[in-house]
Amino acid sequence: MLVLSRTRDESIIIGDNVVVTVVDVRGDKVKLGIEAPQDVTVHRREVYEAIRRENQQAARLRPDDVRPMNRPPRDRS
Repeated sequence: MLVLSRTRDESIIIGDNVVVTVVDVRGDKVKLGIEAPQDVTVHRREVYEAIRRENQQAARLRPDDVRPMNRPPRDRS
């Protein structure tokens, strides 16, 4: 992990097209501004991990596990 020190209004550049700027610092909270192309997704880690878990769970579904939205559930007894 690269660790950098930045103060308010200072930035780092990731690759050629992502800029991360320190917008504000208050106590132990840091606000970051992120400029990236629209095709680059930016998420907080906890959101990214939740999305990843949901995608993994959806990938494990079988066709029989999902019913069409316009039909009532099948009686499986």
